[in-house]
Amino acid sequence: MKALAVILPLLLLVAACGGAETASESAQTEAAPAEAPTPTHLGGCILIDPIGEVPADLYVNTGVLATEEYAPFTKMLTVNGITLIARDDASDQFMERVATTIQEILAQDESLDLESQQELIRNLYRYRATIPVPVGDDMSFIEDDEAAFDRLTEQNSICDIIMEGVPRGQVMEVVEHILHFASDMGLHYTYPDEWGISTTSALYQAMQKSIDEGYYVVEQYSDIGGDEERNRVLLQEFAYWFITTAWDLQQLYGPAEDEWTIRTPADLQEKLPEFFEVFQQTVGRVMVAPSLTTLAEFGPTRAEEGDR
Repeated sequence: MKALAVILPLLLLVAACGGAETASESAQTEAAPAEAPTPTHLGGCILIDPIGEVPADLYVNTGVLATEEYAPFTKMLTVNGITLIARDDASDQFMERVATTIQEILAQDESLDLESQQELIRNLYRYRATIPVPVGDDMSFIEDDEAAFDRLTEQNSICDIIMEGVPRGQVMEVVEHILHFASDMGLHYTYPDEWGISTTSALYQAMQKSIDEGYYVVEQYSDIGGDEERNRVLLQEFAYWFITTAWDLQQLYGPAEDEWTIRTPADLQEKLPEFFEVFQQTVGRVMVAPSLTTLAEFGPTRAEEGDR
């Protein structure tokens, strides 16, 4: 959905820009333009090099811990390869519920392909999948210490946030943004041909078909600068829509938006059969929908809230 997908890249850009150019730097640039730096992130946020450490216990849940490692954030929780970071105003209980949701999505279920699932989790660790958890739309963590936030985005893969305490749609606020990280770092590196953030993957081909057929309406993303970054946002949003529809969560919790017109698994299989098969052979073998019991702890269904 557009709000965070557009706002966060702008915030990351502001953080990365830093201070004003000095006179000597300006003169040097005019005299001899510096070579473009080697890219460190794909699509504006996905680490290209695997710099993260992989623990022996892939499924560890650290619980909420105080930390100075992720300044300007003050506490963290790592679970199944994803690290949640927050400031003191975020509730430990909310972070723990998000952690439970991640554990359920990457369940240690013997009916799944656990070898492939474990490789996906390793990739979440390798590429340092890190999710900030602000309270509401309070983004002051950037303004309070831009240098610290800049270092944070350089050293981790931060492609979105999970807001605590949103007035409507809290359930999908959580599920959507977990899936952005699971797809951008996990699926992208584990199944590059199928789920790669690229222009050659099966995900990209399915997205283009959905755009052409009017299932996925993307005009609202046209203001995201840079082709690579826009493509990453479009693909992560499409992956979220596809996976949650296949899990039959859109009818219960999805927003009433025109961005995505397919609402049921049966409709999805009928309209995008080739990619539905890809889904079954990849995501369907390593990830499952979180339980309705856990989701209910975050908030009401769409019908209970009134049609959003």
